[in-house]
Amino acid sequence: MKNPLKSLHHSYITRSVMLVSLVSFFNDIGSEMLYPVMPVFLQSIGFSVMLIGILEGVAEATAGISKGYFGHLSDTAGRRVPFVQLGYLLSALSKPMMAFFTWPWWIFTARTADRLGKGIRSSARDALLSDETTPGNKGKVFGFHRAFDTLGAAIGPVLALVYLWLRPADYKLLFVLAFLPGLVSVGITLFLHEKPHQHKAERRPGFFGFLAYRHKASVSYKLLVGGLLAFTLFNSSDAFLLLALKHAGLSDTTMIGFYIFYNLVFALAAIPVGIIADRRGMLPALIAGLLLFAIVYTGMAFAQGFTAFVVLFMLYGIYAASTEGISKALITNNCKKEETATALGFYNSLASVATMLASSLAGLIWFAFSPMAMFLFSGTGVALTAVYLLLVHRRISGLSPQVNKYD
Repeated sequence: MKNPLKSLHHSYITRSVMLVSLVSFFNDIGSEMLYPVMPVFLQSIGFSVMLIGILEGVAEATAGISKGYFGHLSDTAGRRVPFVQLGYLLSALSKPMMAFFTWPWWIFTARTADRLGKGIRSSARDALLSDETTPGNKGKVFGFHRAFDTLGAAIGPVLALVYLWLRPADYKLLFVLAFLPGLVSVGITLFLHEKPHQHKAERRPGFFGFLAYRHKASVSYKLLVGGLLAFTLFNSSDAFLLLALKHAGLSDTTMIGFYIFYNLVFALAAIPVGIIADRRGMLPALIAGLLLFAIVYTGMAFAQGFTAFVVLFMLYGIYAASTEGISKALITNNCKKEETATALGFYNSLASVATMLASSLAGLIWFAFSPMAMFLFSGTGVALTAVYLLLVHRRISGLSPQVNKYD
């Protein structure tokens, strides 16, 4: 049987793609080192559950709205790298900030700075990856990047578990240590270069100027993004999957272990799925991923026992590999090259709002009815979204004639 990894020819992975992937790898190590301890740390310094919810809501809203603005600004400035550098720098600096002072306004500032950094860099970074390749190879390139990003997300919690085993409840030092891989990621951005862009606007766009993109976007882009946003409305936070494990009686350590396992499967599957998507079509790969999501969430409604959860989390990792990078590649293949960051930012901003609504709705269903009802609701909704994409798939293409004109 032919090994799909041999198809990942070195020419697809340019210097910039490798550097951006390493930047994401080290940044995610630092960010995910804090993932298991963030809620506990906040409660230890006096934050109530309600205040934690407000903090996370403000932080995610900041990231969501800023993705659209800075994506549009990246296109109008004709630059990618400065946004990538500033975004990762802000996120790195935010980590040790939480270790110095525990005043609520300071914590809000640090957490918001971290999410603002994500908003500044995300659309420009993905546009930079798109600029480095051709439409027919974007599955490989985005899959390669997601593999490195997610591998970092798996290593981070492992390091946090080891640290907490050696120094229980010593959270502040962990925030300082998480700064180190973040600092490495910032250092790597200094070696990034970009191809010159001919398009450059004379005026800086307004903060919500990216919303005007809906008028100039192609029909294929609108149909694709409509389906992706519908999916996002049913795709609640991964925290609900972890809560389901807790609800089933698994320990906190086992719960974090499942999160690490999911990220490892995601990382290992990202490159092979990207190769298959380039060969067989990115939209079929995306639809297959959505169907896997529907299977996992329906299964979570009835799952009992350790083995069942292992199978479902493995499938969930494959679902993520089939959707996260692939959806970005599809978006960039259904817009003009000089509008790539705007197209990504427009979707990312609306998706952030949809994610907040999805998690709120999922929480309401969970507490008003049951975890089973929440999982069945999400699984059914995503299955219907997959059907919608099947119905319109002929009008959405990763290699549309419009895009070939500009690439």
